[in-house]
Amino acid sequence: MIPGMDPKAVKQAMKKLGVRQEEIEAKEVIIKCEDRDIVIQNPQVVKINMMGQDSIQITGNIIERESEVFNEDDIKTVMEQTGCDRETAKLLLEKEGDIASAILAFEYKK
Repeated sequence: MIPGMDPKAVKQAMKKLGVRQEEIEAKEVIIKCEDRDIVIQNPQVVKINMMGQDSIQITGNIIERESEVFNEDDIKTVMEQTGCDRETAKLLLEKEGDIASAILAFEYKK
């Protein structure tokens, strides 16, 4: 809230202005970018509606990590089709760019 002001008074003023707040329980917030994920751990998430517009305010511990281009299902598909281990499937996907090419590359190398 606003420092030095009574929280109850601030709440009443916001209500008069038509501002509504709703706290959202969250364990983690992930923002997926093209080349990385922004992860907010232990977030405090508040949805604010002001004059018909919704916005979300997030605070917490922010970390960044490289985003994975391929998901677990893609890796499993390559593993099932080729019989290779998880690490090999992941490397094939990263090198070849898609599931079909990864499978063909593995078969070609046999």
